[in-house]
Amino acid sequence: MLLARCEAQRAELAQRMAQLHAQSRPAALAAAAGAGRHPLAWIAVLGGLMLLGRTREVLKLLVWARVALTVAARSAQLLRLVRDLRERPSRTARN
Repeated sequence: MLLARCEAQRAELAQRMAQLHAQSRPAALAAAAGAGRHPLAWIAVLGGLMLLGRTREVLKLLVWARVALTVAARSAQLLRLVRDLRERPSRTARN
């Protein structure tokens, strides 16, 4: 009898926790997404890491981010060039 009652209470608690978890997830994701876009948040994180003595890791991260942004910018330029080259023959064919 006691084991059955414990099992019923466990199931009820699991159900309540699932409801709470499902309700709090969208708010937590929205807050995290908003903080991730804020430049001051990134500056604070990098400054905190440097103060904790992780200067090398911070510099590696900054170099990696710079390279990633450069590659993304070059890729965007290349895609625009390809788009323009594809549009050019279609314009001359119509005229």
